[in-house]
This record gives sequence, C-alpha cells and structure tokens, in this order.
Amino acid sequence: MRNKTGSEPVDLTSRTPQEPRRQKEGSGRVKIEIWSDVVCPWCYIGQGRITRALQEFEHAAEVEITWRSYQLNPDMPPGQAVPTLDYLAGRFGPQAKAMVSRVAELAAAEGLAFDYDASLAVNTMDAHRALHLAADLGLADAAQERLFRAHFAEGADLSDPDTLATLLGEVGVPADRVRALLASTQYADAVRADIDQANAFGAGGVPFFVIDRRYGISGAQPVETFLHALRTAYADQHAAVGPDSAAD
Repeated sequence: MRNKTGSEPVDLTSRTPQEPRRQKEGSGRVKIEIWSDVVCPWCYIGQGRITRALQEFEHAAEVEITWRSYQLNPDMPPGQAVPTLDYLAGRFGPQAKAMVSRVAELAAAEGLAFDYDASLAVNTMDAHRALHLAADLGLADAAQERLFRAHFAEGADLSDPDTLATLLGEVGVPADRVRALLASTQYADAVRADIDQANAFGAGGVPFFVIDRRYGISGAQPVETFLHALRTAYADQHAAVGPDSAAD
C-alpha cells in the first residue's frame, strides 16, 4: 500500500531488457511504458499525475504511452473476490483501515473517488488479458481508466468475465470478443512477459514508469518529477537527431 518515495529517475541503460526497444534510437518521440495493476491505488493516482504532466508538457503530441501488466496479488485464487478491507487486514493487521483512509484522502486530493468499503480484491490476470486486447484495438488508455474507476469507486468484480466484458464494452471493446478471449488463454503469455520485464528492470512494485527504456521512475511521483523526466528524455532524443541523423 505504500507509494515509492524516491523521486529521482533511475538510469536503466545498464540493465538488459528482455525484449528489444520498439523505438528507433533518435526517432525524436518519447516512449513511456507504465507497469500497473488495476487494483493498485498508487497506479490510479499515478495515472492522474502523468496525465497532468503531459498536459503541461510542450511536446505531448510526440509522446507514446504503452501500458504494461503487473500483478500485486498473483496468488489470489482466480474467480474469487474478497472485500479489500478484509484482504488488507489479513496482510497488515489493524493498521489496514488507517492505511486505506490515508490513501483515500490522497486520492480525493487528486479528484479520485475511492470506496474501500465496496472494493474487491481479486486475481487480475483476466483483467490484464482483456486490457491487452483493448490495447491492440487502440483503446488502452480508456480501458485502463474504466477498470480503475470500476474497482475503486464502483466495487466491480474485475475477475468476473461478464463484468469485464460490460466495462470494456463501454469504451468500445466488443463485449463478445472480451468473453471469447476470457474463455481462452490468449494474452496470458504477454501478461507474464510484462511482469518478467518489470522484474528484469528491478521494479519492486507498481506503478513503475520507464521512459525510452532509459529512465525508470518508481511510484506515483509528483507532477513536477514526471514533467522534468519528460523534458529530459525529449532533449536526449533531439540531441540524438543531429544533422547526420536527419540525412540518413
């Protein structure tokens, strides 16, 4: 439940990624990958902060965002929903209620409604598989936000196939495709590959932001931290695009 407090981006260039960069060096575009779980409060808060940073960033049109999967509770039995307060009390004891109250207050300051009395702890593998489908359809941002809001504000069971189909249908993902996907194992390997990559980068939790496979930022950092990282990455990209690069 704790947010990572280190605000300085970590240089990832010495850590070999398990998949090649999808962006050409010196392309001039900034690529942000966000490792997240839809039941992670700091991920929802972090989404809002990176969005605000992009609203202030002068070159936001040249930024590409890719959402990556991560599971906070991979050992939760699939298809089982437990009240979040009960789940957290089992992990953290009597302090759990005070912890969630503090997180809810911080979320409210960001304009987000958290209802921990209604929210359900679930295994999110199926939710992540469905989000991969949404991403392939160009609907990743809207799908992520819809599942965040459904979990934290509406008490939705994000392990239930019909619930996932309905929620993602609201943002344009065909409900029948979601149901067919969840009846198979499609995208399970992609979810696991995302988690393996996060571990390779040394992510100790989420949210974890990676910019251009070079800078890593842990936690829902202040808007100013994200904005500084974006400007630094953009300057690096354009320093790489010199006269010789332009002529190639």
